Amino acid sequence: MTPDRLAIKSSRQRFFRRDSFPARIFARLAQAILAMLGASVLVWALLPLAGGDTATRILQARGVENPSEIEIEAVRLELNLDAPLVNQYFIWLGRAVRGDLSISFQSGRPVAEEIARRFPATALLAVVALGFSIVLSVSAAVLSAAFYDKLPDKIIRFLTQAGAAMPSFLLGLLVLQFVVIGFGWGKVVSGSSVADVWLPALCLAVGRASDWTQILRANLLEALEARYTLVARARGATRWRVLLLYALPNALIPFLTVVGIGTGALFGGAVIIEMVFSWNGIGSYAVGAIGARDLPVVQGFVVVATLIYVVSSLLVDTLAALIDPRLREAKSRL
Repeated sequence: MTPDRLAIKSSRQRFFRRDSFPARIFARLAQAILAMLGASVLVWALLPLAGGDTATRILQARGVENPSEIEIEAVRLELNLDAPLVNQYFIWLGRAVRGDLSISFQSGRPVAEEIARRFPATALLAVVALGFSIVLSVSAAVLSAAFYDKLPDKIIRFLTQAGAAMPSFLLGLLVLQFVVIGFGWGKVVSGSSVADVWLPALCLAVGRASDWTQILRANLLEALEARYTLVARARGATRWRVLLLYALPNALIPFLTVVGIGTGALFGGAVIIEMVFSWNGIGSYAVGAIGARDLPVVQGFVVVATLIYVVSSLLVDTLAALIDPRLREAKSRL
């Protein structure tokens, strides 16, 4: 075998090794696809498990109080409700993959269009809240680790414990009462623009930032006791220099994983804040659909929330592996 062919064969073997970076990414992508398929079964099952005749509920939601048999049969044929359950699932899955999330029982409009119209408002709220969460948690964790067991550390620990324990809807109500009504900052009924997003996003970020601060603080304190930081201190580096240049970069790797998981939770947690601040996003739309038993809308919301969670986790895992060479070369058994 020629040297060129040997080199090609060797490169292929490295590429397809179980512990190689591409193989890890392919494995993580396969896990994400399986997770979405599993979630799709649970989401689709909301409709047949709801009880009663689905076609009758659809017509009643559209304002037809006493639908005739002809109308009921027409809806069944339209939505393939007479097909076996397995066939119904694959029909629904095929449509969902193409972006067709069925029709709203109430409005008779495509659920995908309704969600797409409201998604930018929810995305704006979640992205700003994510930015707040990262800035607050990193700043507070670094300050707490720098002044370990001193007054700033004790204050930050108290605030993070209180923030993690306080429900977001309660914080939102307190902000409305004392900040909006008391000081006149912001609006009681918010719109969905950048000018109105700051207070709702801050309320959404507090709980997540509190959890992330505690996690990053623990990682920083552990990194400060590692051998490489002790060597740096022995060579005369200040605590701040060691903290920012040595401990923080290493502590950010596990922190990124937490952020990836929390990003999906931010979209799901936006439901309560949207209701409190009358934010016109998909969260408030889903809550209204739950009250009206508009199951296709609920299904569509869960599909979007699950997709965001899976994609954000996949992206953060990939980013962490790119940043840390130890993760790129880690054995698959680890």
